[in-house]
Amino acid sequence: MNDIIPIAYWQALLAVVDCGGYAQAAEALGKSQSAISYAIQKLEEQLGVRVFRQEGRRAVPSPAGQVLLQRARLLIEHAQGLDSAARQLAKGREPLLRLAVDALFPDWLLLQALEALSPDCATTRIEVLETVLSGTDDALLRREADLVITPRIPQGFSGEPLLQIRFVAVAAPAHPLHALGRALEWSDLRQHRQLVIRDSGTRRQSAGWLDAEQRWTFSHPTSSIHAACAGLGFAWYPELRIRAELADGRLVPLPLREGRHRYAMLYRIFARPDFPGPACREMADALERLIRQSGLSVESAAPGG
Repeated sequence: MNDIIPIAYWQALLAVVDCGGYAQAAEALGKSQSAISYAIQKLEEQLGVRVFRQEGRRAVPSPAGQVLLQRARLLIEHAQGLDSAARQLAKGREPLLRLAVDALFPDWLLLQALEALSPDCATTRIEVLETVLSGTDDALLRREADLVITPRIPQGFSGEPLLQIRFVAVAAPAHPLHALGRALEWSDLRQHRQLVIRDSGTRRQSAGWLDAEQRWTFSHPTSSIHAACAGLGFAWYPELRIRAELADGRLVPLPLREGRHRYAMLYRIFARPDFPGPACREMADALERLIRQSGLSVESAAPGG
């Protein structure tokens, strides 16, 4: 146990489990089956435990192997992150930057941040995944994003507060709710069609539904906003996302007696906090800088009114 176990032995352990056997692991790793068997044998010798037990013709992890398997995954991920960081630094910038941005975040701010990236990032391809609710969680857990903006921090990750979002209840000026000419109760809203956004993740929730008798569900906020402007329903939207519609009167805040506004905090999360690439870090800095310059920083935001 005094010798450091080569990472190739841990890779062999993961491959045997993930691929379903020694032969399959050998094919996946581009090695001979005897090389895989040797790696597992040496791993068990150095650890002093059996990591597999035979069930018929199948090798399955022993109880000790199950514990080591989880640690091995973390070790391999960390090693891959270190290798990726080294390659990125050697090239100057990572070749691909993947963003997962919750639909609550103002699209105009995102576009400004992308435009603000330095010329050094010109060769970095950027993929933007627009998500809703648990869709952002899925992007993190599946390693499909490098930088994430989300209203929720999944277990096992850490995030920094980025932007406080204020929601406002709105409808088109000709909507029947405005014609009532008085402060509205929750019971008034439930009699009319509500427009909601569907969860883009595996949980398939609908954001902000009031249990109204009528509901139209959209997969993207842009379509929902168009429907609201056409007088087809009422909804809660992030105020920053509908600032143009509010300014020109296409949408008008509903005069609710209570609950006129709602609030949510958006967080910035690095998928690999120890090794964010240069472009990833620069994008995060651009977002934070533009938010401060717009007077929307977390420090200046305070729920009220």
